[in-house]
Amino acid sequence: MTKSQVDELTEETIGRGGILAKLYFDMESEKSEDLQPLMTDLINNRLLKSPGVVYCFGSINEPLKLEKTYSTSAEVTALFKDIGSLMNVSFNFVPAGIEVLKPDREIRLKTNELQAILLDLANISINYSQYILSRVLSKEDYAKVMEDMKSREELGKKIIGEEKKP
Repeated sequence: MTKSQVDELTEETIGRGGILAKLYFDMESEKSEDLQPLMTDLINNRLLKSPGVVYCFGSINEPLKLEKTYSTSAEVTALFKDIGSLMNVSFNFVPAGIEVLKPDREIRLKTNELQAILLDLANISINYSQYILSRVLSKEDYAKVMEDMKSREELGKKIIGEEKKP
């Protein structure tokens, strides 16, 4: 893609609710030679293939020697189709920093977009909680918590279903 094609795609996407952002990542390893391939994989395979990422590109800094490990950082510019996609990437890849480049004024959300974002946040929270709990609790306690969560999910579905009835 030429620069003008990238600029055109960027403006079209932002016009439809997209967001251009700069994401900052850092990573540590005991071996300096591991960092470059890991960061490249993060950008080219994981970020670029995330749902709602239109494009991304970045630069990776040379690893620095710390006391017992090596550290590197990357600056990634990414175009997201909407704010929900940016939020999902933020939760899944935990950048050290985020700078919204465009739009430079305000971001408007439709009610259904906000609902989708909130449901995604709830799902991410549940997945994270399950991950943590499965490693902390005994099998019996974990099964009980999962049973309680399933009951809570069913109650939520019932409440939403009742609210939609005329």
